[in-house]
Amino acid sequence: MNVRSVRPELLDRLHDNDPGLTAELLQDPVVQRRNRIALDWDNAWRLDTGGSDHLDREVIDVSVRFAVRIPVRPVRLIAEGCGLSRAEVERLITEGKLVSAVRLSGKLCGDFTFTLKR
Repeated sequence: MNVRSVRPELLDRLHDNDPGLTAELLQDPVVQRRNRIALDWDNAWRLDTGGSDHLDREVIDVSVRFAVRIPVRPVRLIAEGCGLSRAEVERLITEGKLVSAVRLSGKLCGDFTFTLKR
């Protein structure tokens, strides 16, 4: 690409090694596909539950918010955040004790909420 064809504000960000620009470009599916890159998100997230004091409540409502679009498996996130095994989380979903408006199987990269009923 000819440097003159790059927008001046983008060129400035490139010259400044702008970390925000890097994050934007790395999450762009077109850039990922064109450059054959896949991001490793292992251990890039956590569910901060504020301790285990609330886990003995009958109903727990949790909102999960993403600062950036990181693909995560909700079952794994919930298991680690609540100190449960993934099998136990799956069992709770099957029994209707762990409910959400979104499908919890597979991967998500957007905000979601869930309710855990004991």
